[in-house]
Amino acid sequence: MECRPGCGACCIAPSISSPIPGMPLGKPAGQRCVQLSVDMLCQIFGKAERPAVCSRFTADPDVCGASAQEAIRLIGWWEQATSIA
Repeated sequence: MECRPGCGACCIAPSISSPIPGMPLGKPAGQRCVQLSVDMLCQIFGKAERPAVCSRFTADPDVCGASAQEAIRLIGWWEQATSIA
């Protein structure tokens, strides 16, 4: 599956514990990454400072569903299902 242009769900729904430029402590789940542009594109895509977890993410129907809204819901569910309480 190819990423949907302008989706951005993977930059909003999951927590990211790695430092991100502008977010040295990473980001909590549900918070928009500061590197996500108004066009819903990663401003550091392909750059060395992009966290490895972001670079390794691959779109998949089980994670991304059929729309950006479904991706937010599914990625949020995966975040909750895999978080340590």
